[in-house]
Amino acid sequence: MLTNTPGVLDKQGKLLSGLTPKKIDDLVAKGVISGGMLPKIASVLDAARSGVKACHIIDGRVPHALLLEVLTDTGVGTLIRSK
Repeated sequence: MLTNTPGVLDKQGKLLSGLTPKKIDDLVAKGVISGGMLPKIASVLDAARSGVKACHIIDGRVPHALLLEVLTDTGVGTLIRSK
């Protein structure tokens, strides 16, 4: 998912590079994930729970963000694995 944010951020504003649905549920319950990120997370969770193995939330403002996320070890956004 290309968006206008670096990905999912923690309470200090640091990028969370990898998450699972369980961790996302915990972050939503604690209020760490809120506001405009909620619809993005909802669609990613729906995909993950419907059989998609991994989803990415990346910043479309970063040049070559898609290539960096998919072709590098560190990526530039948040990778959500289905398990």
